[in-house]
Amino acid sequence: MTDPSESGHGPPDASLSAIISERHQLINLTYRLLGSLTEAEDVVQETYTRWYAMTPEQREAVESPGGWLTTVASRICLDLLRSARARRERYVGEWVPEPLPAATEWISGRWSGGTTSDPADRVTLDESINMAFLVVLESMTPAERVAFVLHDVFRYSFAEVADIVGRTPAACRQLASSARRRIRGSRSAAAPAARSADLVRAFKEAWEAKDIEALIGLLAPDATATGDGGGLVRAVIRPVEGAEQIARFFAGRMEAVPDLTLVESTVNGQPGLVAQVDGVPVSVLAFDVAEDRIKQIWSVLNPEKLRAWREA
Repeated sequence: MTDPSESGHGPPDASLSAIISERHQLINLTYRLLGSLTEAEDVVQETYTRWYAMTPEQREAVESPGGWLTTVASRICLDLLRSARARRERYVGEWVPEPLPAATEWISGRWSGGTTSDPADRVTLDESINMAFLVVLESMTPAERVAFVLHDVFRYSFAEVADIVGRTPAACRQLASSARRRIRGSRSAAAPAARSADLVRAFKEAWEAKDIEALIGLLAPDATATGDGGGLVRAVIRPVEGAEQIARFFAGRMEAVPDLTLVESTVNGQPGLVAQVDGVPVSVLAFDVAEDRIKQIWSVLNPEKLRAWREA
């Protein structure tokens, strides 16, 4: 991302540091709204471009620069979400949100695995960033998603949300309520983090051993595995359903790619796996664990969604 101080609009104004400090909030917000860090970065770039396209006098007249930036970024996201419906219909296979590694930051258009860079670019990993949560957000209407994320995750008032979404506060309250029902309807009792890690590790070992019976024992009977290749690499077009079918599918993948290696990792703040060939990540797997079994597996193979993992 281009530093606003280098944008060619003359010397930085007195509020530059305050404006730059909003970047952390904007990246966190836009990733949750879009499920794509690449698109989130583009939105933040466009938001700053619009800010610096104003005259110094116009910027000075803005009472709350942070509020202005949030409003503009959210409205851009709302437009993107509306157009994304059509784009997702043309997407080859299933669309899964872009997975995030742990302790990785998106800085000036590139990834860094260190922790010494500008913390303003770091995406905070919390419950609202795990893959299961993001997948449910994908099922919401654009207005529901924006209202819910702004109010329930970022604690904006419904009056503020209404100004962004272009609806009344009462309508935004209804949108957020509808979104909460979707969240509640999709949730099962979450397993403790340590137990999730144990199950993912056991899945890795059973997968490496091509032990179908062991894999079946780790999966919920009605488990689902979803792959996202984006039409760029080979991946199943539709989700694989059922413990036995999933177990046989993964065992078969190990047979088909004998040089595949599996590495335990943190994916969107949760225990996950990275599949590598010759040390290069070719797939990132996120898991949803409930009632002591693996309920959902999301495998992202689309190379455009793996930049964070290949460049970290």
